[in-house]
Amino acid sequence: MPNSTVHVDYDLVANGDHITIGDATFTGDSAYPDAIGWLTARAASTGAAVVVRSYDAGTGADTLFSIDGAGTVEAVTGAVSDNAAGSPWEAQPAAPAIPPAPRGEYVDVARELGGEPVSLAPAGAPALDPLRVAPAAPTSPAASEADAGPSTRREARQSFLTREEVEEPATQGLGGILARMGLRVSPSAAERAERDWTRLVSQHWPGPRTIAIVNGKGGVGKTMTTISLSSVFARHGGAGVLAWDNNQTRGTLGWSTEQGPHDASILDLLPQVSRLLGTGAQSADLAHYVHHQTRDRYDVLRSKPEVLATEQRFDATTVDSIHNVAAKFYRLVFIDSGNDETDPMWLRAIERADQIVVPTIGEAKAAESAALLLEGLHARGGHFADLADKAVVVVSKHKHDLPDAELTKMASGFSGLARDVVTIPYDKGLGADVINYGGLRPETQRAWLAAGAAVAKGL
Repeated sequence: MPNSTVHVDYDLVANGDHITIGDATFTGDSAYPDAIGWLTARAASTGAAVVVRSYDAGTGADTLFSIDGAGTVEAVTGAVSDNAAGSPWEAQPAAPAIPPAPRGEYVDVARELGGEPVSLAPAGAPALDPLRVAPAAPTSPAASEADAGPSTRREARQSFLTREEVEEPATQGLGGILARMGLRVSPSAAERAERDWTRLVSQHWPGPRTIAIVNGKGGVGKTMTTISLSSVFARHGGAGVLAWDNNQTRGTLGWSTEQGPHDASILDLLPQVSRLLGTGAQSADLAHYVHHQTRDRYDVLRSKPEVLATEQRFDATTVDSIHNVAAKFYRLVFIDSGNDETDPMWLRAIERADQIVVPTIGEAKAAESAALLLEGLHARGGHFADLADKAVVVVSKHKHDLPDAELTKMASGFSGLARDVVTIPYDKGLGADVINYGGLRPETQRAWLAAGAAVAKGL
């Protein structure tokens, strides 16, 4: 369509999975294709392409495009002829300019804009002093020499190398649909956040990292969390991720994951520790003892829940031996723990950990157990207190009828106890006999990606 005055037929406003076109509303996972289908039908009924002005409430970006009765989308350029009152594009009065403040005085931004003074302090905290602009410090002779200019040609020359990157267009939602149709649309804020999370979990750190999944209460999602986080880091960051069942009393990590072409467990690995730590050992040798997850790309070191705990009663030295092997061949080691906080295996796993993740469900007793654990670790001081301070708490919605408000309230109770708190929505796939990350709903995968990013920040 040539550059000219453009008449807009429809204003489309997208806000997450909620889309409005005039009086028509579309919601849910099918909102975007439904909206495109609705516009296609309108174009078909008129016998001509309709012009749509789309507005993304997440990014504030707007796009002009046309769509005809066959669903063909084309970019539209030109000045818009109308400016309907109340539309997202309605011209707003420019904000008054803020006069510069004299040196040594502060600027109350809210008052300058005609509003009430604003406190920057959290609720209940004493009000902060308004921002002050300090007088300029006297210029020293050394500073004067530094400001005189570059002393060499290399300092004076501007480098030809630049770090400019072009942002990829949107791939999700309405923006993604339009981008696949040939329009370049910026990603939404949610998609940008997801890209940041993906970048965080895709990193490779110098040296191995150990993450312990701990809560003294059973049935709170420790194994589920171990599997989900291992999947996130392995899917995005590549191989070199181990999930280790460090539980001598009926650990079920092996039951909840894919079994390899053997039935080996930690009992079979232990006699081979010296050989595996030797110079001639190769990473492929571990395939005899670990179970590779073909879809989610991490390995599992199983315990043997079929035997009595007395037959696999290990001590701290055993944990050290297994950890030495794991740290030699894997970049990330996720340790699924038991429920006995006095167990030498449990304690040594904490001592070896670079980061802890404390899972709980939306149940008061489980949450209280998680809180007491964090408080107890902090009280012990040293490495334990450091782990508690940078811990990540994962609060999972274990029942479909648990109100979201209750889950949010429970999560907020950990805000002063841990560095990050992430909530996981209900998903029946998390209760499957064998948990397959790819079988989880998109919103559940996104939540676990956010949890992984929170862990990555502590590594």
